[in-house]
Amino acid sequence: MAKRTLADVEINDVNIKALLLDKSMYLSYALLAVALVGVIDVFYERYFLIAASAQDAGLHPESREVANAMREAVFGSGGEVKREAPWSLYIVNYMYMIYVGSGIIFLVAIAELFNVELIKKTAAGFLTLGLAMIIGGLFTILMDLNILNLPHMLLSPKISSGMWLMMPLYIVYIPLVMFEIYLLISHKDCWAKRFAIPILVLSLIVEVVEFYVQAKLFDMNAARHLWTTYPLLMIYFMVSSFVASAAVMIMYTFFIYRNRDRSKCETLMALVKKITLYAVIALGAYEAMAYLFIDKKWGAIILFGDFKYYFYAYLALAVGIPFILLFKEITGVYSKILAAFSIVIGTYLGRMIFVYGGNAYPMSDRFGVGFEKYAEYEPLKDVIFYMPSLGEVFVVIGSVGIVLLVYKLADAFFSVSKMREH
Repeated sequence: MAKRTLADVEINDVNIKALLLDKSMYLSYALLAVALVGVIDVFYERYFLIAASAQDAGLHPESREVANAMREAVFGSGGEVKREAPWSLYIVNYMYMIYVGSGIIFLVAIAELFNVELIKKTAAGFLTLGLAMIIGGLFTILMDLNILNLPHMLLSPKISSGMWLMMPLYIVYIPLVMFEIYLLISHKDCWAKRFAIPILVLSLIVEVVEFYVQAKLFDMNAARHLWTTYPLLMIYFMVSSFVASAAVMIMYTFFIYRNRDRSKCETLMALVKKITLYAVIALGAYEAMAYLFIDKKWGAIILFGDFKYYFYAYLALAVGIPFILLFKEITGVYSKILAAFSIVIGTYLGRMIFVYGGNAYPMSDRFGVGFEKYAEYEPLKDVIFYMPSLGEVFVVIGSVGIVLLVYKLADAFFSVSKMREH
């Protein structure tokens, strides 16, 4: 493939038409089509259903039609996130992709600092994957915002809001990761190692700040006191994200390098497998001890309440099965792949437990209505659970297409998946 050089970076002369028609892009297109269907559904429900606003109520205070339309807007099945169902699959997916993406970047930065040569050779590809996951997560959360109101949000910033708390971090973090990728593909290894330190620090800051921003975004729901009162939950989010990050790195290594250099692929798989195993052990140790420190009554809700089967499935998929497969290599490389898939599914389920479980069980009675109509830890008469709409599911599935598309384009032009000698 012909190449040209710009700012010390080799850029492939890509035939755009051939790239777009390449069979490897078909999966991305299929997932993006699913995302488009989801976006259309969400936009239709959010902006085109007949509903009324507070302005309509002020202009026509006695209108029965306006009253019925407002009832539909507040209590109906429209696309807005409502107080009756404040958690959503958007939040699960956003948190998962942000945490896993920044986790991959964190692990690669550590490898660069400690001169882990095999990961340094593949660092550009891993960092691009992590960055693509962050972009996929941001796409998901964008659907959770009132997009038509974004100009007003930008012109009238509320710096205490969750979006504005995270925006400065992303404005610094994403360009810094992109610059690190540039340093790697232009073979400026000394500078790449120096910039690994701020990337390492910022990755941790993303993990910590995102935890508290999510608590703030949904502090209308009193269950969020768990996020800020029990800091050990932050450790759970971070450890589980490192487990999922290492699992995604296993899958990436297998699918990208298995047909290029089998010996190096096996060596890299063995290295990432060790990282994954240690992370799984850390997560298992956390789960064995965490419920001794958090509120016992809330622990009982998760361990023995209506979400107990989801919790035990999460433990089996994220900890039990991977530990067995990785500790004793039953079927060689395929045991690693099976363990990685199990971890990805299990840790995603773990996020859903905290998101949906946290909303189904109110923890205080600040307002006395809706989700918080019960006293703290009072036995509940109803378990409140809202299944996500099809549009929401399609958007989340389509976010994987965003990840694949971003990575494939970067690889087509800059060969980020190439193993680079140092």
